[in-house]
Amino acid sequence: MAAERIGYISRVQCFSACHRLHSIYLSDEENKRVYGKCNNPNGHGHNYKVEVTVRGNIDRFTGMVLNLSDLKRCIEEVIMVPLDHKNLDKDVPYFSSVVSTTENVAVYIWDNMVKALPPNLLYEIKIHETDKNVVVYRGE
Repeated sequence: MAAERIGYISRVQCFSACHRLHSIYLSDEENKRVYGKCNNPNGHGHNYKVEVTVRGNIDRFTGMVLNLSDLKRCIEEVIMVPLDHKNLDKDVPYFSSVVSTTENVAVYIWDNMVKALPPNLLYEIKIHETDKNVVVYRGE
């Protein structure tokens, strides 16, 4: 019998959201210094592009690591419903005490995707905040 083959599947999803980079642990002056224009009291928005990657054995009967329909459903539940067209700081309870940096958005998505997917499949969350700013989180 042949050795198990490992495959990686990525699905890309875009969502739009606004936020303000502001830490409740810093003074207003410190927030302005640390976050600059991203500390604008009225916030600002992004069109985020998220890549969710799973890693696992390619099933010898189905030929799949994971059915893409299942991955699509998990992404809808974990990313689109709670985050798309939302104010991250006001509409997502997690960010009431966590600064809504892209790093922390990646952690939020990871923590919720890992609950929605079968065990030990989630490999990576990659978020393109802009064309030039990309964050990768692998659960570490």
